[in-house]
Amino acid sequence: MTPMQPLLWESTMSTATSHRSSQQSSKSRLLREDDFVGNEKLQETVRERQGDSLWRTLNERHVNMIAFTGTVGTGLFLGSGTQLAFAGPGGSVLAYVLIGSVMSSVISCLCEMAALMPVNGPMLEFPRRFLDRGVGFAMGWIYWFAYTVLAAHQVVQVTSCIRFHYDDGRTYLSWSTGEKVNPAVWISMTLVVVVLVNMIKVRHFGELEYVVGCIKMIFLVLLIIMMITLDTMKPTSSAYYTEKLGTKYWDSPYTFFNSEYRVITSDGELQHVITGTSGRLLGMWRGCVTAVFSFTGMDMVAATAAESRALTDPECMKMAARKITLRIILLYSLVLLTVSFVVPYNHPFLNGGGQSAGARSPFVIAVVEAGLPAAAHFFNAMFLFSSLTCSFDNAYVATRVLHTLALRGETGPEFITRRLRRCHSGVPTRSVFTTAAIMLIAYMGSSGASYARLGELASNCTVSFLIVYACICGTYMCFYRTLQDAKDSGNISETQAALYDRDNPRYPYRSHGQWLRACYGMIACTVLLVLNGFDVFLTKPLNTRSFVASYISLPVFVLLILVYKVWKHGFQISQWFPERSNDLRNCIQARSDARKGRLEFPDEGFTLENCRVFLDWVWTWMK
Repeated sequence: MTPMQPLLWESTMSTATSHRSSQQSSKSRLLREDDFVGNEKLQETVRERQGDSLWRTLNERHVNMIAFTGTVGTGLFLGSGTQLAFAGPGGSVLAYVLIGSVMSSVISCLCEMAALMPVNGPMLEFPRRFLDRGVGFAMGWIYWFAYTVLAAHQVVQVTSCIRFHYDDGRTYLSWSTGEKVNPAVWISMTLVVVVLVNMIKVRHFGELEYVVGCIKMIFLVLLIIMMITLDTMKPTSSAYYTEKLGTKYWDSPYTFFNSEYRVITSDGELQHVITGTSGRLLGMWRGCVTAVFSFTGMDMVAATAAESRALTDPECMKMAARKITLRIILLYSLVLLTVSFVVPYNHPFLNGGGQSAGARSPFVIAVVEAGLPAAAHFFNAMFLFSSLTCSFDNAYVATRVLHTLALRGETGPEFITRRLRRCHSGVPTRSVFTTAAIMLIAYMGSSGASYARLGELASNCTVSFLIVYACICGTYMCFYRTLQDAKDSGNISETQAALYDRDNPRYPYRSHGQWLRACYGMIACTVLLVLNGFDVFLTKPLNTRSFVASYISLPVFVLLILVYKVWKHGFQISQWFPERSNDLRNCIQARSDARKGRLEFPDEGFTLENCRVFLDWVWTWMK
């Protein structure tokens, strides 16, 4: 077998016991490069209606848009107001850029490994190979639970948007039907829609997500243009202000950072205010912690690996990683920057006021105070649409993670595992229903106290993601060392050594200073993890419930690792040391020196062929 003809398994690569491996191998179909035709797309000639295998039918554009759609949601549209209030205009934008750089490092680590070794379930498989099998087991379960809870939280956000109400004493807006109907009704309807969408064939799901992603991208661009227009145009007669805003909310008496940090109890009462340098620092840090939730979902770019027909195309992972990073960081930063020019960070609706989730959005406030109340209704409808589609994506990832765990035999008794593996038309239907059953916690959002508990669960899930992201960076560092050892080994051929050479022009995906970026990502995620609940230490007495919500994921993660060790080795502690294979099988290289996404003109000067190449390059980055 040559490096240009890697063997790929449709089922998840696993180094489990030989008995389970033999069971899985009998259900898997071995694929070679001969299965690829045309643009290197896999043409599946035989697809079992019933079986354990997912269908590889997603194209590169589907993979990109599923990640984009799953990321752009309530964290930006509804949560950015809180971030603006705590960090100030400049601080909130800076927080987005900083957290964006952390997420860029994490995604680069993940996708470099996935581009070199195309495996199913990379978020789980790589930690198993290069860190420890117990860590991979624990990451799988907290990853599944986090996305399940986030899906439920998005369902509740849909209900919150339906119950739209805005009243600042001058403008009154509401959706009367949404307010009159019991929230449990809207939650039930949304859950049914989420389940139905996740039951359709993944090819159709990918097309739906592509359309949704295009709509969201267009909306973000229009949102940026509209905020700039409101900031620079002459106010209308119905506007709350009479002069152009310009940089008013960045200039004195406003500041770049908010110099006052308000310590609020769990009951929403203001306990005390910290001012000066300490207040600015705390506000900025709170902005960073809040921004993490907005960026959650970028890892979906790798979660779709089991259903991507372009999995063995190393250019796919490279382009997917770069596109999602550029799109999210650039659009997020520009959206928050432009809205900070038209909405002050001390607006009462951003600081605990507002009658609904939509009323606390800075974008709704901006258009209302500009004298455009009709636009507020449209914005809230888009927020509803965004929350709904995010719940689709979160549930999708959760079901695929659960299915991957079942394929590895890590979901409990065999009679349960066997059912969770089963697919119908490439969709893991049992995993969908199991995930939907856990999503019933969304009914906690139908009342005030329960809604607060669900919010704490959602915050706890952000901590779970930080654990996963830190482990991915740690995995990359071990992978990097393994790669160096393999390249320097004298027991392999020159052809094999070329596969492990990051300086080789055909190495699938390499970022400059990636080892340092991995260190940066791991340290940043660890610090965010440890200090994410800093505000609970500022309240007196200590809020025990908030403390547990902020840090419970850490002991649960450790407990899951211990459960795996006891399950596999009993109480023979001497065998609990890290179990890793450092497996570098199935490495692939780019198939030509002409790399996708790189602009290289074939002719000199202005020619028709150069124009064609340029337009093709633009389309490659846009699609």
